[in-house]
Amino acid sequence: MIRPPLLQRELFREMLLISGICLGGFLCLILLGRLLQLRDLFMAQGVTLFDLLKLFVFLSPLFLILLIPVSCMMGLFLTFLRMGADRELISLRAGGISFWPLMPAPLILCACGSALTLWISLTGISWGMDNFRETVVEMARHKTSVNIQPGVFNTSFPGLTVYATQADPGSGALSDVFVLDSSKSESSATIVAPKGQIDSDAQQGQVFVLLENGHIYRRQGEELSVISFDRYLLSLDMSRLLGGLELKDKAPKEMSWADLRTLAAEAFANRGDNFQRRVQTEMHKRFSLPAACLVLGLFAMPLAFFFQGMKRQYGLLVCLGAFFLYYILLSAGMSLAEGGVMSAAVGLWMPNVIFLLGAAIGMWWVIGERGADFRSVTTWLRRLTGPRGADS
Repeated sequence: MIRPPLLQRELFREMLLISGICLGGFLCLILLGRLLQLRDLFMAQGVTLFDLLKLFVFLSPLFLILLIPVSCMMGLFLTFLRMGADRELISLRAGGISFWPLMPAPLILCACGSALTLWISLTGISWGMDNFRETVVEMARHKTSVNIQPGVFNTSFPGLTVYATQADPGSGALSDVFVLDSSKSESSATIVAPKGQIDSDAQQGQVFVLLENGHIYRRQGEELSVISFDRYLLSLDMSRLLGGLELKDKAPKEMSWADLRTLAAEAFANRGDNFQRRVQTEMHKRFSLPAACLVLGLFAMPLAFFFQGMKRQYGLLVCLGAFFLYYILLSAGMSLAEGGVMSAAVGLWMPNVIFLLGAAIGMWWVIGERGADFRSVTTWLRRLTGPRGADS
């Protein structure tokens, strides 16, 4: 008979391996899709592999808080599904090992996943998004400097035509700058300045041109006005460079836990009710998703016992379907909480409560050996879709 300590080590090793593979695969697919939005920014700029890896690392925490729970769930489900297909669960029961001695390894894995998700949700997200914004804005600033060639009219930015007699791609310094601003349909403006400087602000997610000692010639209808300035900040629309990715003020989902607590402690005098609900929803989300590692793991164990005998590829679909159901409930709860239909606590914790109840019922079935065998379900479906079912 296999001793329980050895059994726990083998279970933990297999579940950790499968969870790691699932986590790496999901994360690469999501990050590749997101970074494809920045393809125009990467082109003709000589982005190195190290820069690309940095963006991967910085953007990862935003998705890991959702991917770690589903990876833990799939690690547990596929491990016990494989054991059921290889008749190992039957052998363990014949050797006197029931359901409860199998619990320590899954609980340790889920607890480690919960601790990691909690750390990422409280500190990792803010660290990653701050560095991601800073890196992307710096790349956009550098590409803007490269695009503005001396003696060439540049139309890379919607509604703006930029011309400079001299331009330094390294420092972003411009000389004898001419800008035609036609972004507003009712009026157009011509800006002339002897010198300018391309700069960026990572906190605001903006790239701008700082012009000095120039004039603005604004035409509106038949009227022409002239305004002199010492310093003029011309903000550039980066939507084309960033492929539709918006880098505006930090959203609550990008903030650290300390920033969220600071916002929640304020009186929201300058913020609307919608923003307050978003902050409260995000605060509950930072704890509900780490708890989901334990909940989904407990839900996956009886689910695997119920479907033992199913092939792995179909088991993968079943597990993903269960997680999609959780995600639908979570998304609906977030939408209702942000809309003020229900409180953030109810909306964000409702999926965990539902799946925890499902896990308790499933364990009761498995411990009492009340669960239906998947093979009997398959046989019933074949009879239903057989010639008799087709004739009827």
